[in-house]
Amino acid sequence: MLGISLRQIEVFASIAATGSVRGAAEQLHLTQPAISMALAELERQLGTPLFDRERGRLKLNARGREQLPLAREILERLRDMLRRNPEHADALDGELRIGASNTVGNYLVGELLGPFVARHPMVSLQLDVGNTRSITQKLLDHEADLACVEGPVNHPRLETLPWRTDALVVCAAPSHPLAARARLRAEDFAGARWILRERGSATRSQTEQAMGALPPGRILLELGQIEAIKQAVMAGLGIACLPYAATLDAVATGRLRVLRTPFLALERRLSIVLHRSRYRGALIDAFLQSLTEPAHDHP
Repeated sequence: MLGISLRQIEVFASIAATGSVRGAAEQLHLTQPAISMALAELERQLGTPLFDRERGRLKLNARGREQLPLAREILERLRDMLRRNPEHADALDGELRIGASNTVGNYLVGELLGPFVARHPMVSLQLDVGNTRSITQKLLDHEADLACVEGPVNHPRLETLPWRTDALVVCAAPSHPLAARARLRAEDFAGARWILRERGSATRSQTEQAMGALPPGRILLELGQIEAIKQAVMAGLGIACLPYAATLDAVATGRLRVLRTPFLALERRLSIVLHRSRYRGALIDAFLQSLTEPAHDHP
């Protein structure tokens, strides 16, 4: 007969989420000795430690990372069983950890989360924003339940689903020589000074593709945030490819000019990314369903 209890599985998942016995105790409303005893018994049952102890914190080891998705699936399947009660069929609760690349997390968060929050207000959402590479890694490490990114993701353990299209636009300060031209040609960009995102960013990759279709220019700056790039462009330091949604405020106030570049392919697809081994229970299903809302128009 199985000796592992649901409480032990809850404790394991909670320590993995909080990184400490104390954090798990606060989350589960138990004493720290009770948490420690439950973890010790689970590790005894499994015959292996699940965490490494590093400077007072508990960090999942290789066996723990292997077991965590299974533990979370057990807990989520049990919640789904309880939701079968017709009186509570629509009353979703729980927590959903969502990763978002910078464009989505900073400029499209309302569109991404709004319909779900309106439909399921009792669900707690955690949003982690980073570049596409870092968010993808969080999915692989089971630190996020799903993600929305603008970059292509090709990994055998991950599945991508299309969400909507998006576009980059080439921007310059109104005083920039290129902004004064009525009609731009590719050759007008010869020698241009470019401001780029950091490596690992999908915006960076697409900007480099656009630059490859133009005469040689020069990379003047590399910055980690879109807003920092906007400020540099508005200051006249150079030009940049920016997400369309990120330019609206500055263009409306005349601080930024969008350059018409029909000779560049700047449209891209935003995707939802999921781990193939992640159990897709009611929370994930409901979130994916919320994304079927009609999309806004884009350039």
